[in-house]
Amino acid sequence: MCAKILAVANQKGGVGKTTTAVTLGCALVRAGKKVLLLDLDPHACATLHARIYPEDVRYSLHDLFMASEESWPALWPLLLRSQALHGMDMAPGSIRLSELEVDFKDRSAKGSILGRSLEAVRRNYDFIILDCPPHVGILLVNALVAADLLIIPIQTDFLALHGLKLLFDTLHTLNKALGRPILYRALPTMYDKRAKACTRVLELLQQKMEHAMFNSIIGIDTRFREASAQGCSIYDIDQHSRGARCYEALAQEVLQLW
Repeated sequence: MCAKILAVANQKGGVGKTTTAVTLGCALVRAGKKVLLLDLDPHACATLHARIYPEDVRYSLHDLFMASEESWPALWPLLLRSQALHGMDMAPGSIRLSELEVDFKDRSAKGSILGRSLEAVRRNYDFIILDCPPHVGILLVNALVAADLLIIPIQTDFLALHGLKLLFDTLHTLNKALGRPILYRALPTMYDKRAKACTRVLELLQQKMEHAMFNSIIGIDTRFREASAQGCSIYDIDQHSRGARCYEALAQEVLQLW
């Protein structure tokens, strides 16, 4: 059985994208699944979350993108960090990923590089999670082309709705190019039930997205910030916290999709 590939993306930053990629991955590990997290964001926040620092990274995903196709199988073992975070394997990101737009200027089939390279490791995992950059470019295109499911974290804030429109414009363009629809589900994040604005945005999302939205709602929880600062998962701090339970519910929804 091949891994299902989950891309976590939104063209607006600060919506809980990396938190979702990291915590959902850990929740799937807790459900007994073998998980690989790929940090495709040049800011490498997921990599830093796992206490993997730039000076300690000899091989990153940048090397994978730049390598020839025949060298991919040999490169993956050099790249992967086994059980880097709560039993989850990781492929570290790098600031050099931001150079790919220039590096790939004349490269053919550049939008499918990630998907093709993952064939070398896909049978080793149940899920592969892609933490995507918050802008349209070759990295996001590669992630969407490779993905079985796009998870869109949406902060329950009116400004966040604009980022959703930008992402849908990108999806529409890619759907035409691929000849197949990209399956997606929206995920409300940073929800504060005490704030009327949050409640109103959540109602709007539920009206507009309907079946294309998870039932799970990620509430505000300071333990996410604590986990990031300590280089661990929220489950290492308090597995019974509100945030931990929210992502466990999300993991169960993801598992039910297949």
